[in-house]
Amino acid sequence: MTTAMTSAERQAAFEAFLAEQREQDLLRFITCGSVDDGKSTLIGRLLWDAQQLYDDQLAALTAESKRYGTQGDDIDFALLVDGLAAEREQGITIDVAYRFFATQRRKFIVADTPGHEQYTRNMVTGASTAQVAVLLIDARQGVLTQTRRHAYLVSLVGIKHVVLAINKMDLKGYAQEVAEAIEAEFRAFAETLGFASITAIPVSALKGDNITERSRAMGWYKGPTLLAYLETVDARTDQSGGALFPIQLVNRPNSDFRGFSGTLARGTLKPGDRVRVTASGQTAEIERIVTFDGDLSALEAGRAATITLNKEIDASRGDVLTAAASPVNMTDQFEATVVWLHEEAGLPGRSYDLKLATQDGRATLSRIKHQVDVNTLEHRAARTLELNDIARCQLTLSRPLAFAPYEEAPALGSFILIDRFSHATVAAGMIHHSLRRAQNVHRQALAIDRPARERQNGHRGKVLWFTGLSGSGKSTLANALEIALHARGIRTYLLDGDNIRQGLNQDLGFTDSDRVENIRRIGEVARLMMDAGVVVMTAFISPFQRERAMARERVGEDDFLEIYVNTPLEECEKRDVKGLYGKARRGEIPNMTGINSPYEPPEAPDFVAEAGQESLDALVEKLLPVVLAAVEERPEEEG
Repeated sequence: MTTAMTSAERQAAFEAFLAEQREQDLLRFITCGSVDDGKSTLIGRLLWDAQQLYDDQLAALTAESKRYGTQGDDIDFALLVDGLAAEREQGITIDVAYRFFATQRRKFIVADTPGHEQYTRNMVTGASTAQVAVLLIDARQGVLTQTRRHAYLVSLVGIKHVVLAINKMDLKGYAQEVAEAIEAEFRAFAETLGFASITAIPVSALKGDNITERSRAMGWYKGPTLLAYLETVDARTDQSGGALFPIQLVNRPNSDFRGFSGTLARGTLKPGDRVRVTASGQTAEIERIVTFDGDLSALEAGRAATITLNKEIDASRGDVLTAAASPVNMTDQFEATVVWLHEEAGLPGRSYDLKLATQDGRATLSRIKHQVDVNTLEHRAARTLELNDIARCQLTLSRPLAFAPYEEAPALGSFILIDRFSHATVAAGMIHHSLRRAQNVHRQALAIDRPARERQNGHRGKVLWFTGLSGSGKSTLANALEIALHARGIRTYLLDGDNIRQGLNQDLGFTDSDRVENIRRIGEVARLMMDAGVVVMTAFISPFQRERAMARERVGEDDFLEIYVNTPLEECEKRDVKGLYGKARRGEIPNMTGINSPYEPPEAPDFVAEAGQESLDALVEKLLPVVLAAVEERPEEEG
């Protein structure tokens, strides 16, 4: 006969359970692989067999299996993690689904990632925090391209332990030779990927073979079940190399408290430890480690807290605190592996927003060294980055940022690139090393500066950026304006597109990537000439908003006038003095702006010249006062 527990006994039992849970370590793992390999089904079966479902979940699963399921009258375990309506209707995984469960030996967070190539970005997101990857392979299909892609991505994000779950063995008669052949093929492919362990487990997620209990149908298999492996694998990461604490927030609720909030990325910190601010080099001692639940005697990697110091130092969001004896480097150029995640191609010379830990900056894709063939791991030449491409690239930053190689510290070695106009995440990257020239090249201070040159000239230097379609009249208007300015004693220079392509940019064609590089070079030249106190006029199509914005940013907002020569395409075609439009219409020119390559009109130009409606003299008469007001504003005299 049993007696009901008292309230005190229930409370004690509950507290004992919580204490037991706190003592258990946590393993994060992902399921990945090609589409329809059974990833969601495997997780669902794992949760079912491990008795990790509540009664309401069981009832809902039974009902939804009848509505959406693909297993007839049987339970469709995939529905436990396919949460989106589109996923249930299509029978595929789109988003990353996270599930928590626990056994008596360990706690788990599993991420079910999509197998479709178009959702590679979601797979990378799920893998970025995982310690173990369960890579599924359909026993009927063997090792596929997406299998290799996911294996390569798993290695890139630093996952060292892989379970090769050879699924749907029931559909191959549980044949030992099938599993062994797949394992051998995968191991041969993964030989150079740097995994610490690869554990092959033949399973049937649908039938439950080797998930939580050994399969009677595969008596030849002597290894662990999937759950037994997950409960025992040692996936601890190396925390050597010193503490890294990226500052997320300067926490100042009142005048008596100033702390730095963030998550410790590596190592351990304790009160009394001496730390260094990477950017400034200032040092101080940790006074307190503050959390919501009280002060800590030690802060371990992966935990968030607020750190107070024994003295005031100059530090803000984006700075990195390190152990004083183990500082990290800063760089403005580095080499990285980049995974391109957007339909719009990545182009060398194009500028993107970059996020690295808590740091922000601008990054230019300066060079694509090579692309990786995920089937053979061979290196191939590439001029652009297309959706799901994986490539070794060099990037140049707008300012130095703190970093560490990804293999040493993922938090300071991983970054994302964001399109500056759409704000879409276009790429994820893992830093390998700084480029040597980043430490060797420094801006040289000059004895004669820009204000001195402007005083001598009697006017300010400016960049007048003419943009418009081919044949719009950019060069004609810029030339007429230069004559008018020259007559007024203003030092000018006209950079014309055709002239520049005969010299400085003669190595560039008219692909999107070459157009980007063309404008990048012109922007740099224009900035240097403006620094000499010259009014520089550029007459280029410059079809892309991003590159015009990059040029404006490089030159400076106050020194850049964007002049849009707005001539309708049909009028440009009528003029067609070079015969380019006619050739493009006949298919002889593959990248003609306005025909088979886009032109993106400026959204807010400083001046619009309606060249199709007004005479040249009228346009110069309207434009001249605008320019004079900008350039004849003489700089203040020194002293």
